Amino acid sequence: MRGRIGTLLIGPVLVTVSLTLPVAAMAQWFTVPLRGTPRTADGKPDLTAPAPKAADGRPDLSGVWSVAPTVGAGPGYLANIARDLPGGPPLQPWAKALHDQRKAAEGAGRPSERCLPHGIPDAMLVRNLPFKIIQAPDVTVILYEEFNNWRQVHTDGRALPVDPEPAWFGYSVARWEGDAFVVETRGFNDQSWLDDYGTPHSEALRTTERFRRLDFGHMEIAFTFDDPKAYTKPWSTTIRFDLRPDTELLDHQCDNEKWSSRGAAK
Repeated sequence: MRGRIGTLLIGPVLVTVSLTLPVAAMAQWFTVPLRGTPRTADGKPDLTAPAPKAADGRPDLSGVWSVAPTVGAGPGYLANIARDLPGGPPLQPWAKALHDQRKAAEGAGRPSERCLPHGIPDAMLVRNLPFKIIQAPDVTVILYEEFNNWRQVHTDGRALPVDPEPAWFGYSVARWEGDAFVVETRGFNDQSWLDDYGTPHSEALRTTERFRRLDFGHMEIAFTFDDPKAYTKPWSTTIRFDLRPDTELLDHQCDNEKWSSRGAAK
């Protein structure tokens, strides 16, 4: 059974709760032995086996993934994307004031309270709502279980649009550098938060993601954020992810009216 961590707004305080969904709602894709999964002698997925290769010999990032458990004290990356940076992200004064305000409110008012999407990277950081990578020759698709959102990462040689309509996930193109899949994204709106405590950005945000599959069951992504309107300099963080073997994404919808009436954030 896949549980879910949610946050409820009770008065001015956000309370984290563990929600366990009934088996009937989870049963359709709970266990699906997937072809191509290396296995140990007892039939369990061998997560330390070598990373698979695509037809072109590149590492194959395909699979269902979720953020790895946080090591050490303090909130995880979903709450604080810059948890590994001493002093936090290098925010411009207006962005620091806004971030301090959102953090003091413990993230109340985040976009997902209104059924609006997480952005990059926090759409990948809700541990109990995984994402799926589908790698094809000319495009890699990232499907997010939460709110049934998705991204297209184009690898057909196209350039990024010059003046795109601002979007929640921006517009992405990618290239390979050795065994690293390097994704460049531009064209964000300024409505998403980088994490649940409200690290802000502007429409000038440019992200670079370096995906590296370490073995069959483990991946790391190095995120770099460059936004001269919101940050005094570019900054980076690297986050680990675990494969969810023998499973699939589930349908996950956000009922705006129902959720807003009880003040739930996720």
